[in-house]
Amino acid sequence: MTDNILEVINLSTHFHTRAGTIKAADDVSFKIETGSTLALVGESGSGKSVTSLSIMRLVRPPGQITAGRIVFNGIDLMTLDDDRMRKMRGQEIAMIFQDPMTSLNPVYTIGDQIAEVIRLHQRVSTKGAWSQAVEMMTRVKIPDAARRAREYPHQLSGGMRQRVMIAMALSCRPKLLIADEPTTALDVTIQAEILELLRGLKNDFDLSMLLITHDLGVVAETADRVAVMYAGRIVEEAPVREIFHNPRHPYTEGLLRSVPILTEEGMKQRRLRTIEGTVPNLLHLPPGCKFATRCDYVIDECLVGEIELSAVNESHKARCIRSDRVGDESARTR
Repeated sequence: MTDNILEVINLSTHFHTRAGTIKAADDVSFKIETGSTLALVGESGSGKSVTSLSIMRLVRPPGQITAGRIVFNGIDLMTLDDDRMRKMRGQEIAMIFQDPMTSLNPVYTIGDQIAEVIRLHQRVSTKGAWSQAVEMMTRVKIPDAARRAREYPHQLSGGMRQRVMIAMALSCRPKLLIADEPTTALDVTIQAEILELLRGLKNDFDLSMLLITHDLGVVAETADRVAVMYAGRIVEEAPVREIFHNPRHPYTEGLLRSVPILTEEGMKQRRLRTIEGTVPNLLHLPPGCKFATRCDYVIDECLVGEIELSAVNESHKARCIRSDRVGDESARTR
């Protein structure tokens, strides 16, 4: 039996608005093995961030978790009261966001903010918390950490602020780290540094990780497994190598075809394809497959009834009735 640190079971998070109910996350299920990294991939609006906020139970009205279980280390987080869940955040599960400037308080020093998190979860003196804060800043490779700890967020670059957020998240040695688009707001060279840092810290702290991203390059470098989301649902899940070499959902195939391929000789000469159309309105989802209006393999059977997430093999699932034909040019219907 596989040891899973997190198991999300049939999670649904809906937003009740005057215009109707938005199913931002709809019947989402996945597992994260202890010590592994699962990447949750999809374009903006697919439900990735709502899923991560649901795991942390940080969804606010008009959003509401309407169904499902979130089992962390054998504990169903949905059964915890607010006080117990508050202690769980930071101490057992931590989260970093894509824009650290909106997560850091501009009127407190960096050191004070990290130390506050430490004192919130540990019995330690003010001096001891400050010392641990400086140590954590050193661990995330912030130069001259003792001096930088007395600076304010606006005095640091975007890359340094993200390092601060990582230091804050890991300061209480959590078992699971949720990283929501941790490199999106950074330039390419800093992105590579942050990813390398996360990989190193994952091993040093024996972390499990849920990585939220739309960047397939980040996925290839960081993840063990990938779950692809579209219109609030997981449409494919598989080991990272299999996703890249043998996609079995047309949406995943479309994402991969839209990415340029670099080789030792340079850019591989291949025409990049776009995915035609737009994501459907979550207030008015079409019947059948939610990707059907954009799909090159669509047939009449795709337009009726629920499409289940079915096994391709023992480690690979896809929500597609034509998954065996994906990649076959002769099977394309348009």
